[in-house]
Amino acid sequence: MRIYHSSMRTPLPLSALRAITPKGAAHPVTQACRSATVGGIRQASSHVPVITASHARRRPRLQSSRRSLPLPSSLSRTIYIQTQSTPNPSALKFLPNHNVLPQGFPSTFLEYTSPRATLAAPHPSPLAARLLDVDGVSSVFYGPDFITVTKAEDVNWAHIKPEVFSLITEAISSGEEIVNTSDKTASAEGQDGAGEDSLAPNDDDSEVVAMIKELLETRIRPAIQEDGGDIDYRGFENGIVSLKLRGACRTCDSSTVTLKNGIESMLMHYIEEVKGVNQVLDEEEEIAMKEFARFEEKLRQQKGPDAAPSTVGKGSLDFVE
Repeated sequence: MRIYHSSMRTPLPLSALRAITPKGAAHPVTQACRSATVGGIRQASSHVPVITASHARRRPRLQSSRRSLPLPSSLSRTIYIQTQSTPNPSALKFLPNHNVLPQGFPSTFLEYTSPRATLAAPHPSPLAARLLDVDGVSSVFYGPDFITVTKAEDVNWAHIKPEVFSLITEAISSGEEIVNTSDKTASAEGQDGAGEDSLAPNDDDSEVVAMIKELLETRIRPAIQEDGGDIDYRGFENGIVSLKLRGACRTCDSSTVTLKNGIESMLMHYIEEVKGVNQVLDEEEEIAMKEFARFEEKLRQQKGPDAAPSTVGKGSLDFVE
């Protein structure tokens, strides 16, 4: 190999070039090649990134320029309240898709029939207090997952339903406790259902009473709850089962039909010891029943003796002592 010097026309032999190169220094050609190579790589590196083995194993990802925005807290919870009619035209059932009674509540219902009862122990309810403050609302009934509101007969639902619906929606969406517990040992007038469930099994129950409770719990209570009410067992004596209807069924004109044609027929069919069913009425319910009987009597006088009764059973026109 021959190397030409810039000031010489004759080539220098390679041995001479080695002689003038200091010992231990890099060969000029090698140094020049390295410099050119490194310079080229540096110049190219500003345009093309160096791909290493670790990068080669990764698949490229496309990143969107849009940033995900957090949803407002008000949209994180969906509130859906369904309104359902009941056989009682004066009662409406509201299904908030939310537990109404607190977990571990001793009974399956809680009923408020006076504004004072909503503030008293053992279970005050701010929502029931606001609902009973609406002009025309007479009672508020809480089931496990529904609310039944009963109005006075002379009040139109079109006038009070929007306010009732708004109060229930506000209470559910805010997350407030619908039923509070202040003193379990106390009792308030106009607050029913705070005690132990009357259909719960008891060691002191006879075999017949246990069968009655089981039939009421499994076959009858679900149907009554579907209508916005509940049933309260009051006792069994001399073949007669004493019951009290709650919620929408408490003030319903067809409650007697429900007891006689529904509950009584089923109990007598499955349990031969049962001879009949008696409806336990409060004082105000007895007055309302008597007024209704007088109204039926007046209608019969107007229509004649062949007029068909509107209800059956005790308290109606076709019942004979």
